[in-house]
Amino acid sequence: MLTQKNLGAWLISLLGALAAGPGCAGDFQDDPQVQVFIDNMVKQHQFDRKQLETLFASAEKREDILEAISRPAEKTKPWYEYREIFLTPNRIEGGVGFWKENEDILKRASSKFGVDPAIIVAIIGVETRYGAHTGSYRVIDSLSTLAFAYPPRSKFFRSELEQFLILAREEDVDPGSAKGSYAGAMGYGQFIPSSYRSYAIDFNDDGKRDLWDSLDDIIGSVANYFHRHGWHAGEPVAAKVDDTASVRESQVSRKLKPGEKTAGDFAREGITSTPPFPDGQPVALLRLEQENGPEYWLTGNNFYVITRYNRSPLYSMAVYQLSEAIRDAYRQQQH
Repeated sequence: MLTQKNLGAWLISLLGALAAGPGCAGDFQDDPQVQVFIDNMVKQHQFDRKQLETLFASAEKREDILEAISRPAEKTKPWYEYREIFLTPNRIEGGVGFWKENEDILKRASSKFGVDPAIIVAIIGVETRYGAHTGSYRVIDSLSTLAFAYPPRSKFFRSELEQFLILAREEDVDPGSAKGSYAGAMGYGQFIPSSYRSYAIDFNDDGKRDLWDSLDDIIGSVANYFHRHGWHAGEPVAAKVDDTASVRESQVSRKLKPGEKTAGDFAREGITSTPPFPDGQPVALLRLEQENGPEYWLTGNNFYVITRYNRSPLYSMAVYQLSEAIRDAYRQQQH
């Protein structure tokens, strides 16, 4: 059940929200959808009704969240613009610094889970600039807004709201003050609640999975996520096709998951990459838009695993290229 500590924190959050004036709290207090949700949480998960009513009395419907989720800016950018967001000197140097500061944890996580430390660092760099921007929205506001005021994905976000409340109870997190992104993603690695519950680990054995303040848990959890989604240690991630002119649009893969063709199949069609993939390895052919025309990449299983973190191939390529830039800079500074 919810703890006395959390209940006290809720009441403080509620009083603060109510003091801020009209429209800052109570947006969901009398919503029939919320009452049904509370009924289900009480019946299925044995939550205390009064505590949930107190929590939702403090929740605010955020119009800025509805606007943000309706117009995600990055998704409309071509690759050459998208890349510039993440492949910056500051983010590369920040990655080197993060790697140096957490070298022992990264070694331990990489050894245990077989995941490239540069990928772990790059994910955290892309998601939150190494923890500098973990989100300023109260998670209860974000998830309530999307669960009850955003019909296109209300089912998904109601499930995430359910998972968040269970997570808060499991990890003794105050659900009234926990902060994250506008979509309810939390911590350095921006785990949504269902991913937090499924893949976060207690990597420092202190009895709690803390993705906001424990670098052990943060790094270990990202590594575990990739391990659980099938990362293959030592396998290539992606390689640029040598001759763009050799590619026909009909050869571009319909799916991000490799399986239909191998690197050898593409080679027999005149499509090779540097570095090359092993002939027998399943790969996909990806098209990326540059200012002067398309470029093509062969991508393997590990690239597909990155897309399990975020389904956008642009996101996955940004993570991969950032990881390589960080690795190069880290090695140079080791000499």
